[in-house]
Amino acid sequence: MLVFDAHSPAPRCLRMFLHEKGLELPAATIDVFAGENREPAYLTLNPAGQTPALQLDDGSVLAEAVAIAEYLEELHPEPALIGRTPAERAQTRQWWRRAELNVTEFIHNAYHYAEGLARFEPRIPVVPEGADGLKRVAQDRLRWLDGMMGEGPWLCGGRFSAADIWLYVWLDFGETVAQPFDRGLPRIGPWFERVAARPSAERSRALLAAGAGS
Repeated sequence: MLVFDAHSPAPRCLRMFLHEKGLELPAATIDVFAGENREPAYLTLNPAGQTPALQLDDGSVLAEAVAIAEYLEELHPEPALIGRTPAERAQTRQWWRRAELNVTEFIHNAYHYAEGLARFEPRIPVVPEGADGLKRVAQDRLRWLDGMMGEGPWLCGGRFSAADIWLYVWLDFGETVAQPFDRGLPRIGPWFERVAARPSAERSRALLAAGAGS
C-alpha cells in the first residue's frame, strides 16, 4: 500500500490515526500548495483531486480520509479506534459525523473563502461574503458539541477514537487560520489539551515520508 500524503488537515488526521495504530506505510508527498493534486498524474489516481489517498496492492485507489481509516481499521482492528462492537462503532461514527457536519466542514469552507481565498479561487467556487458567517456557525456548533459531551475524557466517554482525532486536528488547524476556538469551553477546552498531549498529535505534524525511519 502507498499513502498519498500532504500538508493539509485531512491527511494529518490519517497520519495521527496511523500513529495511534502503530502502522507504518510507505508514503508519497503531494504538494497541494503547488497544485500537484490537480495535475493529470494525480487525477488519474484520484479524480477528486483531494488528499489523502491510499493506493492498494492491486493498484486501485481509495480516497477520503474517513473511508481510508475505516478500511485500515478492518485490516488492523487493534488498537480499536472506531470500535470493537457494533455499538462502539456506531457511537464513534455518531460523534465523527457530529464533528464533521456541524463544525469541521464550516471551518474548512470558511478557510477556502477567507484566508485561503487566493489559493482556492482559481480552483473551486468560492463565496467570500459567506466566510464570517461560516466561522460563526462553526463556533456556535462547537459550543453545542461541548454541551453534549459527557464526563469521560473523550468524545466516546472512556474510549479514545477516530472522532477525537478528526475534531482535534481541525480545531488545531483553525488556530492557524484565524479561527481559534474558545478554550474556556468546559469540556472541549480540557479535552483538546488531553488530545494534544498524546504523542501521536505531535508526530502527526510531520509528513509520513519525512518521518520515515524516525
